[in-house]
Amino acid sequence: MGNVLVYVETSGDAVAPITYELLGAARTLAARLGGDVEALVAGGGDLASELGGADMVIRVDHPALSPYLPEAHVAVLAEAIRARNPQVVLIGNTSVGIDLAAGAAAATGRPLVSYCLGLEADGAAVVAHSQLYGGKIIATTRTEAPAVFAVVGGSFPEAAGKSGGKGAQETMGPPASLSSLHTRFAGATAPSGEGVDITKAERIVSVGRGIGGPENLELAEELAQALGAEVGASRPVCDSGWLPKARQVGKSGMTVKPKLYFAVGISGAPEHLEGMRDADLIIAVNSDANAPIFKVAHFGTTSDLFDLLPALTERLKAKAG
Repeated sequence: MGNVLVYVETSGDAVAPITYELLGAARTLAARLGGDVEALVAGGGDLASELGGADMVIRVDHPALSPYLPEAHVAVLAEAIRARNPQVVLIGNTSVGIDLAAGAAAATGRPLVSYCLGLEADGAAVVAHSQLYGGKIIATTRTEAPAVFAVVGGSFPEAAGKSGGKGAQETMGPPASLSSLHTRFAGATAPSGEGVDITKAERIVSVGRGIGGPENLELAEELAQALGAEVGASRPVCDSGWLPKARQVGKSGMTVKPKLYFAVGISGAPEHLEGMRDADLIIAVNSDANAPIFKVAHFGTTSDLFDLLPALTERLKAKAG
């Protein structure tokens, strides 16, 4: 049987959107491989009723699984892979999945293909299309099953993973290693939000590494002020400490749907696009004509942002005055 096992990622007490994407992709793969879709819930509570795309929901409970601890979840996923022997394992290429996919693949001796944007069954193998260099290059690989695949959020529709499953349920005993872990959860620190919630903003001027450095943020801030907008950022900008995490747009940041999204110096990696692709109007400024951001932008220019932003700000101020 060519079963496909999906790791169920949760956010708080709810199923994370990436899980539904994986279940939808799993249903297509399982149909071609001649198997069922199995969903693994590790310490996430009773979520079976929310996993309509799964033929079998496997639940594992243990105190070590909540709050999330990578070592514990790797142990559970590896045990499930050994016990159920799925042909394909799907995990979100998220901040959680990056640890989990690599750990489980190494523990079970299976190949891992990461940053997947598309998956297709080809006989007993899976053809994956993966992003490299922030999405500027797409690599196509053919991997013989069994294998593990980490999928980038936003690659598959969520709706396809919310129904169509058989709805069976099963409980799996926790591995013995959960009682002798080498790591423990010490605590969590929430990032400072500066009192801003960019998810409610109608207009956002968002900056990427193309802005050059924190000394140039003033250009975006002045444009945002002229537009009556909030300032957002890509992950590299926030990781560098130029702007706080509360202003990050993307898979590991905030999902926004403003009336205007003005992207400045943002290449447009899939993780970022997932957080803003539903904006009513997307305007992109990037000197690289091949930047992925232009694939979703309604309007775009390769003009030098250091010339364009001051000129646009002055024009807006003059019009307002």
